[in-house]
Amino acid sequence: MPKFVLLWTDAFVFLTVLGVLFQVWRLRRDPTMAQGWKQVFRRPSAMAAGVVLACFAVIGVLDSVHYRPLLPPAAGAPASQAVHSPMTRSALDALLDLTQLPNRERTYSAPLALHQFTKESWLVDGQVVRDYPRLKYAGAQLNDEAQRGSDILQRTLLGVAIGIASALVLAAVLSLVHGRGRGGWRVGIHWWWSESEIPWRAFWFTASVVFTLVAVTLSLAADYHVLGTDRTGNDVLWLSIKSVRTALVIGMLTVFAMLPPAIIFGITAGYFKGRVDDLVQYVYTTLTSIPGVLLVAACVLMMQVYIDNNPELFDTVAARADLRLFLLCLILGLTGWAGLCRLLRAETLKLRELEYVQAARAFGVSHWRIMRRHLLPNVMHIVLITMVLQFSGLVLYEAVLSYLGIGVDPSTPSFGTMIDAARTEMSRDPMIWWNLTAAFMFLLALVLSANIFADAVQDAFDPRMRHVQPRRAGKRRGMTGVLPVSVQPIGAGDPERKEGA
Repeated sequence: MPKFVLLWTDAFVFLTVLGVLFQVWRLRRDPTMAQGWKQVFRRPSAMAAGVVLACFAVIGVLDSVHYRPLLPPAAGAPASQAVHSPMTRSALDALLDLTQLPNRERTYSAPLALHQFTKESWLVDGQVVRDYPRLKYAGAQLNDEAQRGSDILQRTLLGVAIGIASALVLAAVLSLVHGRGRGGWRVGIHWWWSESEIPWRAFWFTASVVFTLVAVTLSLAADYHVLGTDRTGNDVLWLSIKSVRTALVIGMLTVFAMLPPAIIFGITAGYFKGRVDDLVQYVYTTLTSIPGVLLVAACVLMMQVYIDNNPELFDTVAARADLRLFLLCLILGLTGWAGLCRLLRAETLKLRELEYVQAARAFGVSHWRIMRRHLLPNVMHIVLITMVLQFSGLVLYEAVLSYLGIGVDPSTPSFGTMIDAARTEMSRDPMIWWNLTAAFMFLLALVLSANIFADAVQDAFDPRMRHVQPRRAGKRRGMTGVLPVSVQPIGAGDPERKEGA
């Protein structure tokens, strides 16, 4: 049996998944929050972005299930003695083993190529031959290199066919689910396509595009390097997929690390004012006066010295790299909480003067209870919006830090290390462009989806904003056009419950 390994960031990923499931369960008991999230997913762009983010999240979770494979017993050793590999693998690695992605060539090769990108010299019948060597793994099933074009076309068409079939299956599932209780699957098709307030059509279209792209990519990756290989022969698509977990961990863990000091200091400074406010302002003003990159670099270098001086604490290379990633996220969080603290302080200064807070103080309610029961819930929309907005910025910030050499461990795949490697590749002649292009495409998909989703979250949970919600009117309503719906601020109560009362 393999030996399962729980790394620091693995524990964080699993706790995050449990936290999300717990919050979904709590939405049933909190109609105000449920109404806000419904408002988020009523926007087609947010639904499409949510599908893309969910795909990245699945990759991150699969890449967080780590284990050490069981090695065969050595010669002369008892069979009962279990020896595990020093290399740590993940469930995602096991799935990618079904394709060409984990195989390593000698050096650079272009996307879908059969030959190496650079020339090499070797002896043939006593004479030196200098040419582009044949790749070891790409197109190994071909009897003739002339079959490459037709083989790629067949694999592409097969992937498109699988993607279309998956889209039809998803449409059938949506029709059956929405048709129950409404008169059958025919009515269900019409409902989720045109009548439902939730944009299931955008969900289906985005999921269909994702299914098709994944099917085509996997079909080609079974025998080709779809995005080429890097300097050491690693498949660039494999590196891009493995970098997704690093980006997600940095984005989420850093945000969660900055929440405690920002919330505590922000609410405390705004509520007590006076000397407490002056002290908190002095702390975060001093912190923001230091250049962020220099502060992070100093902390990272001190952390690296500690890791290098204590090698006995790590039994594998993966454990060492994971601890550096975990501490890097904590450093980014503990040095970047000042912006959110300022927002919470300003909002608390306004809230403490409202009537319900003054009434609570007049009745002798303790300061801790006022901050916990009255102030914290009314600033959570700022916390939620800031969390989602900071995520995409932190993902890009990691790329900058890795580019400067103070980011993640070199053995950890990340978009920053890919961009750093592209510095010399883009200056070559002929230019090696696919490494930077792959990192750009994956970063664009992740950050753009996060920004679109963040925009919908801000519109839904910011109580100062009012919206006009587009809503298609069905035949049962007997009307068409756009119905203006104003969303009430957080804490205003459930509109349907008020009407029932």
